[in-house]
Amino acid sequence: MADGGLQSTGIVPDAGNARLFRDALGRFATGVTLVTIQGPDGPMGFTANSFASLSLDPALVLWSLARSSRRYDFFAAARHYAIHVLAQDHADLPTRFSRTGAGFAGLNWQPNAEGVPVLPGALARFDCAQHATHDGGDHLIIVGQVLRLALEEGEPLVFAKGRYGRFDG
Repeated sequence: MADGGLQSTGIVPDAGNARLFRDALGRFATGVTLVTIQGPDGPMGFTANSFASLSLDPALVLWSLARSSRRYDFFAAARHYAIHVLAQDHADLPTRFSRTGAGFAGLNWQPNAEGVPVLPGALARFDCAQHATHDGGDHLIIVGQVLRLALEEGEPLVFAKGRYGRFDG
């Protein structure tokens, strides 16, 4: 079968086939971002591939935060945050900012005008103020108004099928 054995008529996603739903979502390649905030005990980061543009006027972006995250309360309450679009040479950052990673330890960072930690070398960085939040099931959809942006040259880090990689085009 050209569709790899899946029925072309479709499958209804539910709790019983959540892995299949995740696998289907993984077919959509995304860029990788690192969202940073100034937490109560210092800088915090969160890897997110749920980033998207929302509006040009006003300049709005969105990302989604898993309600099950141990850092949920901090990121959901943050009034300001920075979204870093990661380059290929940042392939170590998603692991560094995972649940058991080293986070900001040993990294070179500076605070932006709002005191949010920002890392050098991101392909793009969006310094944001929280504009709105919306219920998204097991995630919170966070809309940010872009206060400032920064751009660098380079190639994007891509995530698809559970792996980080690059775009060959």
